[in-house]
Amino acid sequence: MELVTVDDVRSAAARIEGSIVRTPLTAGPAGGPPFLLKPESLQPTGAFKLRGATNAVALLNMGQRRRGVVTHSSGNHGQALAYAARAQGVPCTVVVPEGAPKVKVDRMRAWDARVVMAQPAEREDVAHGLERDEGLTLVPPFDDDRVIAGQGTVGLEILEQSPEVTTIVVPVGGGGLASGVATAVSAVHSGSVRVVGVEPELAADAAESLRTGHLVSWPPERTQRTMADGVRVCLSQRTFAHLSARLDDIVTVTEDEIAHAVAVLAHGARLVAEPSGALAAAALLAGRVPTVPGRAEATVAVLSGGNLDPERFAQLVAGP
Repeated sequence: MELVTVDDVRSAAARIEGSIVRTPLTAGPAGGPPFLLKPESLQPTGAFKLRGATNAVALLNMGQRRRGVVTHSSGNHGQALAYAARAQGVPCTVVVPEGAPKVKVDRMRAWDARVVMAQPAEREDVAHGLERDEGLTLVPPFDDDRVIAGQGTVGLEILEQSPEVTTIVVPVGGGGLASGVATAVSAVHSGSVRVVGVEPELAADAAESLRTGHLVSWPPERTQRTMADGVRVCLSQRTFAHLSARLDDIVTVTEDEIAHAVAVLAHGARLVAEPSGALAAAALLAGRVPTVPGRAEATVAVLSGGNLDPERFAQLVAGP
């Protein structure tokens, strides 16, 4: 399998410029280990997914644009594709697993997407059926070179914004963000900048896959246990290949550590993070990934998204 290259990522950066926010680096929570945050929650759709979706839609031909796109998503990628498709005049359908956060589904509809509900284990099959029956173009959440290249622009921006960075910490669900960031970093700063992935202990298929050297998939009833709904999916062969070749390390965090990170980011950094988006910060706050004393610019945590139901956010911020 051919892997995405840094040239693909650079081309995506040029293609999506002006359509996404070049998010800043901000200070991490005071009183904790020194690190900077890359708040992708500041994207118009509230998560990094807009980068890959915008790149994928921009690469459609005229026939594909006319017929429309389809995807399967628990929320953030569906929102991103709906937003990017509407911005470019392309019809969009999102297959959503039952039980997905209402706030995310409502926003998909607000951006004119047709929402189709399905059982979590069946959502990919439903999306493929619509692709076949209606002639729609499938834009997967992560198992797609166009999407991976778009997500990799996060890595390019971090390298430009913090030339002294030595460690970039990213959440891992399907692996598209980590694959893209690791691709950008390994090509530009091979050996001098580490990329570390983070998963919940209750959805740690990627950690098991990389440890055993072969792709392992966890069933939905197992990954559904984590509060981090955006990372309940497993790696694909494509993202497994990228992470096997380019990711430096992967760690896991507990549910309590995730909840703690959401609260600390709110109180200490004034940032809204959904549980999936707080994974990188959770790993740093829990000491799973070492930082450099006195040098916040050496470590960057990607806050991948902030789409969280207000009531659930209030519960997490208030604590037990």
